[in-house]
Amino acid sequence: MTKPPLTLYLAAPRGFCAGVDRAIKIVEMAIEKWGAPIYVRHEIVHNKFVVDGLRAKGAVFVEELEDCPDDRPVIFSAHGVAKVVPAEAERRQMVYVDATCPLVSKVHIEAERHHANGLQMVMIGHAGHPETIGTMGQLPEGEVLLVETPADVATIAPRDPERLAYITQTTLSVDDTVEIVAALRARFPAIIGPHKEDICYATTNRQEAVKAVSPKVEALLVIGAPNSSNSRRLVEVAKAAGCNYSMLVQRAAEIDWRAIEGVRGVGLTAGASAPQVLIDEVIDAFRDRYDVTVELVETAQENIEFKVPRVLREPA
Repeated sequence: MTKPPLTLYLAAPRGFCAGVDRAIKIVEMAIEKWGAPIYVRHEIVHNKFVVDGLRAKGAVFVEELEDCPDDRPVIFSAHGVAKVVPAEAERRQMVYVDATCPLVSKVHIEAERHHANGLQMVMIGHAGHPETIGTMGQLPEGEVLLVETPADVATIAPRDPERLAYITQTTLSVDDTVEIVAALRARFPAIIGPHKEDICYATTNRQEAVKAVSPKVEALLVIGAPNSSNSRRLVEVAKAAGCNYSMLVQRAAEIDWRAIEGVRGVGLTAGASAPQVLIDEVIDAFRDRYDVTVELVETAQENIEFKVPRVLREPA
């Protein structure tokens, strides 16, 4: 039986970003240096496959620092943590390594700088997301006001509308934040913004690639975890760019083949915490069912690398 023809449009860049790569390396190097178990506060990155792989090597994932013993090293996730977390680790004289993405740390530093200048912060982000919790936790209670939508801008009550600055969660949709920023500027003309967009290069690049792929295809799959903000934004970006059937799948087993029956062109991308092996698995699953032609749609090239902390480069 001949397989029906199908073109897979592979978005590039896709998958792992430098911050995720570094965070995973930090856990692996910590296990190498100090032996298992190594404790990790919160999922190191939002991907079950990655977390399960590290667990098999000796990482123990916990939600809070109180779930860790004093005498084993602990690693803080790539999403960043509130100031109280490292402070508590120091009080308990724990060995800890902070795997916060340097681009998230940059937002933390920005927030502190504005706070030192007497400004109150507005954060554009998702309530409850670890990155938002970590960033808001850089400053004292009440110093950071959270907005999730343009409508939220009307409801915040800053101390002094003339003394405000805003920061952004790094994994949001570029287009969504534009609207929120416009609402902030309209209501608070004196508000100060970041020198350079807080949304990270990897988020922006993956969204741009999806925008380029979406008009060419009838369906688009995003490989990523349901709790991954940047992956969920890719699904939304594809829909906004005209691809009505845009779905998030964790891996090949989750693909709804009936939903894409008769489709000739499918777009494929992956969130910043999805490893290449899962992308390959999905491509193989398509090859089993279709006569596949793979076409690369590349909108940028990434060659950014972040160094791991010095403590891991030194012998035990």
